[in-house]
Amino acid sequence: MKHTENQSKFSENTIWNRLLTILILCILLLGILLVFVMIRKDRTLDLQQSYFSTYSPLAGTEDSFSRADTFASDLCAAEENTSRQGIQLHSQEEKGLLFNLETGEVLFTQNIYQKSYPASITKIMTAILAVENGTMEDTVTMTREDLTLEEGSQMSGMEEGDTVTMDQLFHALVVYSANDAAMAIARHIGGTVDHFVELMNQKALSLGMTGTHFANPHGLHQEDHYTTPYDVYLMLNYAFQLPEFMKTAQLSSYQLDIPAREGKAARSLQLSSTDQYLTGARTVPKDVTVLGGKTGTTPEAGSNLAVLVQNAYGVPYMAIVMNAQNSWTLYEDMDQLLLQINQSS
Repeated sequence: MKHTENQSKFSENTIWNRLLTILILCILLLGILLVFVMIRKDRTLDLQQSYFSTYSPLAGTEDSFSRADTFASDLCAAEENTSRQGIQLHSQEEKGLLFNLETGEVLFTQNIYQKSYPASITKIMTAILAVENGTMEDTVTMTREDLTLEEGSQMSGMEEGDTVTMDQLFHALVVYSANDAAMAIARHIGGTVDHFVELMNQKALSLGMTGTHFANPHGLHQEDHYTTPYDVYLMLNYAFQLPEFMKTAQLSSYQLDIPAREGKAARSLQLSSTDQYLTGARTVPKDVTVLGGKTGTTPEAGSNLAVLVQNAYGVPYMAIVMNAQNSWTLYEDMDQLLLQINQSS
């Protein structure tokens, strides 16, 4: 009888223990589900802040820097050509890519390891060295060398003898793609433009840009000045971890205030971004936020654009189109890429 009672109690305890275990598991599952829902909801509230808080040093905390390091280490590996339904660039000679930077997924590639003239996309590297080797408070006086460039070059309007800060040059470089700003930065940081170009190539190698060779700091055409779309991805991916670049690359315009000097009154130059998405000249596809990027155009390079964007859920993507026939074709093809990013998540 006693043995039967003990068996009954043991059976009861076993049942209660199992019920308790099931209850605890249910609570844990509900907790995990709630956290997932909250994170998903938060990512849709503020698209730009979503990227900053997860990946960018702009979040302003030590933890954000550690996250940026992790982001940099998770590079996308891709085949030279990866087709995707819904994407067909206007020409087989064009080059382009679309990468999911959160997952490393390769959505599209075309000719991404082929030699390409970068034009002013070059200035991403010039900007990187300006941030890492320069002091933004330094003053620089413009020289004849800075301004003696080929006819038709994109120039800020600065004149020989004007004195500006490195920060002003940096903004003119990144926002307006000013070639005179690129020359002044190179001369100031490198001592000579040639030495600065050596630094550019050293940095390119350190980033794994094995298909790249720079010959100048601005991107005006030279036969031995070239890159590949994949190398542009490596370069821009790195640049977007620099707070100064990130903040400046998303500006639609910049006012360059030049102080008075002997025989010359103070004046202001209004510089608009060369990126039509940022200025509003071109409408960004629905539910896509452009966080910044760089354009580049020469007759030899064609029209080029590399951008960092994020979709409706805050997921970051890199999109690059190079060697488009003209500006219209460039943005038509970039739209094709950007239209994909809300379909892939």
